[in-house]
Parts: sequence; structure tokens; C-alpha cells
Amino acid sequence: MAEVKKPVKTASKKSKVKKVEEKKDGIIQESIATPTEANQQGQEVTEAPKKTTTKAGKHSPKAIKEAEELQAKEARKATKTEAQTVEAKKPVKAPTRTHEERAGKKFRAAAKLIEKDKQYGIKEALELAIKTATTKFDSTVELHINLGVDPRQADQNVRDNLVLPNGTGKTVRVAVLAEADDAAAAKKAGADIAGHEELLKEIEKGKIDFDILIATPALMAKLGKFARILGPKGLMPNPKSGTVTPDVVKAVQQSKAGRVEYRVDSTGIVHLGVGKVSFGADKLNENTQAVFASIKSNKPSSIKGNYVKTITVTTTMGPGIRVLISEL
Repeated sequence: MAEVKKPVKTASKKSKVKKVEEKKDGIIQESIATPTEANQQGQEVTEAPKKTTTKAGKHSPKAIKEAEELQAKEARKATKTEAQTVEAKKPVKAPTRTHEERAGKKFRAAAKLIEKDKQYGIKEALELAIKTATTKFDSTVELHINLGVDPRQADQNVRDNLVLPNGTGKTVRVAVLAEADDAAAAKKAGADIAGHEELLKEIEKGKIDFDILIATPALMAKLGKFARILGPKGLMPNPKSGTVTPDVVKAVQQSKAGRVEYRVDSTGIVHLGVGKVSFGADKLNENTQAVFASIKSNKPSSIKGNYVKTITVTTTMGPGIRVLISEL
């Protein structure tokens, strides 16, 4: 009797994907393999990377998908905000304008009369300053001298006072702190206020109706407690400025006649008014020459380089005019 051979089953090309589930610590792990594709290529069947999921909670497919969507949304929002911030921070560059372009019409018209790179003689500069005065009131003619000194050095702190030959053109109110006899003499000489106890009471109240305060050496001790009031206003009497003196009559006469005080600022520049536009060029020149002589005589011995760097003449709210250094 012939032996019946059983047919050998072969793997179908369309074999179903084999799923293997393992349960470990409450987490279902799935591994997926496609044996048909592996058999066709003559390779061994290998398992795909395991994907860890849970049925619920933050490791569930739904939660993972929502977290990815939220993360993508936040990234888009951050990119948009950053772009808007960068755009908002872009500086708006305004065109740079010169001082003349920013000034008014009167100033621009006056500046056209001055040659920028030219240095004038003092007489010519003063005449030009009068022409370029732009204010309706009687402008002050100002002198600005940049000295090659270091104000931090005591011996280079250039300071002095002088009486201008033609005065300053300003009405000055003078107060004198002195005893009865000196106060009466100062009043005769032209002082606006003179006295002792009454004047101290007025200062204590903060009532200051004067531009210059002159005191006798004997009463200076009583002004010590008012230094905070008088100091910032530049009214504290000082022997160097001639406002502390036993000869109050002479001090009052000089103050009324046009005595001025100058001192270099922190950058080594002297700023000083030498009169009014109404004085005319000749009187202004006399006052200016007196200032030049005073500054020249106060030259510190420790200066080795150039004593004078620049000289500029100007009027109130007017353009500056460069002056030859050789004039000083």
C-alpha cells in the first residue's frame, strides 16, 4: 500500500504581522515583526524597536500626542514673539544735524557772517560779536579762555579779581556785614544793605536781596553757620575775591565800579562777561585787555606747555568767534 504524503505548508507571502505582547510591571510592551519580508530577502526575522505605552495617564498615546502638539504650539508662539521683539527693537536712525541746523533762524543768519576756520584779532572779533548779537535785550559779551592748566593742582587753580575799566553794565546790589561805624561808612559809599544783627536774621530766614556780600574779618565767624545757604549761591565772602576786608568803603566802591572775579572751572576754562553790546567795540576792547593782562600775570610757574589753548568771544545766545591766541 502506497504511503500518502502530507502536503508541506509554506509561509504565505501575505502572512499576518506577528504581535508579541509582554506584560511587565503593569506596562504592555509590543514588538512587531514582518516575517514575510524578512524571508523574501533571506534574512532572519528581527523585532522592531519596542514602544512603551500605557492605557491611561501621561504615557498614554493620547497624552503623548497632546503634549507634542502643545510643545509645537509653544515653539511657534515663541518664534513669532522673538521676531516681533527684534523688529520693535530696531533703532530708528535720525539724520545727524549740526548745531547750526538745530538752532533758530536768527542764529543761522548770524553764523553766516563768521568764517568757521578763521581766527580773528580781538578788536575785529568784538566788532563781529556786536553784529551777530541775536537778542532783543542788551546782550552780555562773554569771553571764554581755555587754559592748559590742571585745576586739581593747587598751584594751577588760576583765580583772581579785577575792576573792569568800563564796568560790567550790570546793576549790582551790595550788602555789607559790619559793626555800626563801618556799616554807616559802607552805606555812604553806596552799599544797598549794611548792618550786623538785622542782616544775619535776614540771611537766616533765607531772604537774600543782594548780589555781593562783603564782611569784616571780625564778623566772619558768625557767617560760618550760613555757609550752606551762601556757598552754593557764590555769595560766601572770601579774602581771595576781596570780599573779606577791613576797608569796606573801598570794597563797596570797587564792587559798584565793576569788579569781577574769575576762576577756572573743572575743565580749565575761564568764563567771564566783559561788558554789554551797547558799550561798543572800543570799551569792550579795554575791558578785554584788562582781563588778558590779569590772566597773563597769574600764569602758574609749573606750566611747561602752552598756557592758552583757545580764546572765544560770543554774546548771549550768539555764535562763537575764535580769537588769535597771540592776542593774549
